[in-house]
Amino acid sequence: MKIATWNVNSLRVRLGHVLDWLAASGPDVLALQETKLIDEDFPSAALHEAGYHAVFAGQKTYNGVAILARQPIEGVAVGLPDWDDPQRRLLAASCEGVRIVNIYVPNGAAVDSDKYVYKLDWLARLRAYLEAELQAHQALVVVGDFNIAPQDRDVHDPAAWAGKVLCSEPERAAFRALEALGLRDAYRCLNDEAGQFSWWDYRLNAFKRGMGLRIDHILCSQALCERLASCIIDAGPRALERPSDHAPVLAEFRGAG
Repeated sequence: MKIATWNVNSLRVRLGHVLDWLAASGPDVLALQETKLIDEDFPSAALHEAGYHAVFAGQKTYNGVAILARQPIEGVAVGLPDWDDPQRRLLAASCEGVRIVNIYVPNGAAVDSDKYVYKLDWLARLRAYLEAELQAHQALVVVGDFNIAPQDRDVHDPAAWAGKVLCSEPERAAFRALEALGLRDAYRCLNDEAGQFSWWDYRLNAFKRGMGLRIDHILCSQALCERLASCIIDAGPRALERPSDHAPVLAEFRGAG
């Protein structure tokens, strides 16, 4: 079973890229973030024609998450429970026996901002939610744009980013708290090397200069970790014309589903 995640930074703009990537890479499941579409405008027909069912939770201009799958999607849940948060940042569903939690973690803006406080609160609530989900689902993956580079090796210039949003210690501690639940970073299970990134700023010619961060992740439960066959970052779409600033991350699990 192939499970992928991609922050597309506007599905309206990047739909052609997504359709091409689906055809070329053939994931069984693709989780999207920053769709930036209200639900009425979601391109369900085009994705269905490409062979994918779709569930989604969107809002105008900002945020928005979706899950695409070749097989029927069940047990859909939107948002963190017991929190009336208008921002569409979490979508969970089951497909082929695997529980998929698709997240778009708040960016945080700056460590001295209210948005940073919101981010840490959101992550704390996420941890509590995932603790319950793991009790209910042995085969579980948490995928998406975490807006956290977990370690210095996930940052092109650790000194320049030290203490800043995406790399601050409280954010990294929140990431470790998710791992402490028993979730494994699929990419790091198989790849130790530094300098592997999933996001590059549009400014400063960052992609061509290798100035990136690894902030898009696939975390998997122990049951799925034991089946993990591969996990890659596909930087190809980042080199396209009018690209998302993120690249897809794709994991393959033996016998999953």
